[in-house]
Amino acid sequence: MSKSKILFVTQEIAPFLSETALAETVRSISQGVHEIDKEIRIFMPRFGVINERRHQLHEVIRLSGMNIIVDDADHPLIIKVASIPQARVQVYFIDNEEFFKRKRVFSDENDKYFKDNDDRSIFFCRGVVETVKKLGWAPDIVHCNGWLTSLLPLYLRTYYKNEPYFENAKIIYSIYKNRFKGSLSKDILSKLRFDEINTDELNLPKSPNTDDINKIGISWADAVTIGTDTINKEIESYIVDSGKPMLTYQEKDNLVEAHQDFYNRLMTLDKVLSE
Repeated sequence: MSKSKILFVTQEIAPFLSETALAETVRSISQGVHEIDKEIRIFMPRFGVINERRHQLHEVIRLSGMNIIVDDADHPLIIKVASIPQARVQVYFIDNEEFFKRKRVFSDENDKYFKDNDDRSIFFCRGVVETVKKLGWAPDIVHCNGWLTSLLPLYLRTYYKNEPYFENAKIIYSIYKNRFKGSLSKDILSKLRFDEINTDELNLPKSPNTDDINKIGISWADAVTIGTDTINKEIESYIVDSGKPMLTYQEKDNLVEAHQDFYNRLMTLDKVLSE
């Protein structure tokens, strides 16, 4: 019997970026379910703060070389890979000189939010999909972690809706208390429309904040998990009102087992409903 395939898409994972709750949680879940019985792929951005020499990142030439168009501008896609020590797990890194070379993650040295974070999110999400297609790998579940991945469920259900590699995949969006200061560019709606996404049904303001962008992830996903012990109350209510399958926050000692069970139940949901 073939293993179920889980695609983890995350804005960070230990040990490559700072040891936040998100980074540690994704590391624990992905490694844990892989060791039990899942085939996994992990994707994150290659932020400039990641030490390539220390972590032994190297470019995957056969996967690099594509261009991703964001708002009518071509951006070269570079794919790098590294292994998580002692885990027998590889992480694929989405890279681009313009978007990810800077030695900061989401804001500059004065804590000023980067104006192009919306472009970076679009590029990252689309870069993941295009790379997975090139790998010829069809996931059963796409698990999105962190607000940077919030547009991925939307793109998979609209722009890539006829893509055979993802047509049967269940999408999970995970919420963390990693709120960003300020808002995304007021041009984000026009950038989504450029990709022929109907923005009228998104209820997205011109300059969306963390809550607005998280709601997009929740709305277009099939299920939701909560990755930290507390999240914004408005978002918590939004998840409950959505009526979607939800996994509440799990303590470390039950983290892997709870997600393993949640993945298995989600993959059998259609079968149960049809019986």
